Amino acid sequence: MNEHLYLIALALIEQEGKRFMPLGGKSINKFIDTKNDPGVTGEALASELLLRVFQKSESGWIRRINGDKSLLLIQLPMELMQEKIPLIKSRWIKSGDNEKLMAELQSICNGIWSAVFNREDGLIFSQVT
Repeated sequence: MNEHLYLIALALIEQEGKRFMPLGGKSINKFIDTKNDPGVTGEALASELLLRVFQKSESGWIRRINGDKSLLLIQLPMELMQEKIPLIKSRWIKSGDNEKLMAELQSICNGIWSAVFNREDGLIFSQVT
């Protein structure tokens, strides 16, 4: 794969009735096989994003909007990230349509994982299909 790839962590949250999609990303040098999880890089991005969301809670209550698919990691070419993600984010913030958001992400991404935490296993990434 010759493309410049980017890994993005994004959260689908609501704060006091308003939708937000905070995100953070990192350039990656090699494709992450979708059968694997995004590893240490994914864990670091998810952790950083969750700290930002936690800090945001000082401004008011926060809740996740899309159940277990509220914290996502997506892998995509940098060009699509720059072109498409701002538009997709804007449409979702206006509409709140989670199904449309997931379909749009599926159409441009080379991998989507949801992240959840449980006491026994810690942070778990699952491929979103």
